[in-house]
Amino acid sequence: MKRGKKYAEAAKLVDRSVLYTPDEAVALVKKASTAKFDETVEVHIRTGCDGRHADQQIRGAVVLPNGTGKTVRVLVFAKGIKADEAQAAGADYVGAEELIPKIQNENWFEFDVVVATPDMMGVVGRLGRVLGPKGLMPNPKAGTVTMDVTRAIQEIKAGKIEYRLDKSNIIHVPVGRVSFTEEKLGENLKTLMDAIVRARPAAVKGQYLKSISISSTMGPGVKINPILFG
Repeated sequence: MKRGKKYAEAAKLVDRSVLYTPDEAVALVKKASTAKFDETVEVHIRTGCDGRHADQQIRGAVVLPNGTGKTVRVLVFAKGIKADEAQAAGADYVGAEELIPKIQNENWFEFDVVVATPDMMGVVGRLGRVLGPKGLMPNPKAGTVTMDVTRAIQEIKAGKIEYRLDKSNIIHVPVGRVSFTEEKLGENLKTLMDAIVRARPAAVKGQYLKSISISSTMGPGVKINPILFG
């Protein structure tokens, strides 16, 4: 893959043979950011899990103390009093069956997270083929299937992010923006890693955290020593 001059210059700041501390890595990511927009900072965690086995899956959510720097649009599937609660809590969209054709036929995806009350999952299930591939399907483990819609919306708006293994057994998660201070990015990173360490499946043998790297949208990856997270 051909990279531009800016990337090449930024890459010179990073020693690929070094495993940095979290603080050093965060500082380097900020220093190596050259884009004219406020880049997202992402963490990539390669695990020793084998996601083909149900008992080695990782999926959960955590509220980052300093948010993600992104405005998140929340769609809630609920009826009656729960729909009223969702509106009051600041949901961007609230509805029920009437939203099915809008999403299926009109390709409407003006939302980033979907929350549903348990009684609405039969309805939402009809959207599995379109929501699933986009990672938008509500899930109890992520706290997006719940009767407490107020809390779910407030946490999502405050910076709750979901983490899960991809097909390569890697977790990709945003932890903020380049404009965040090093301290805020560091706090978000620690909170995320603490949650992922706690989420270690009992069935995983050997090394759990194989490698960790952090990067901005357009910047080079910076490797973090996984041993520092246990």
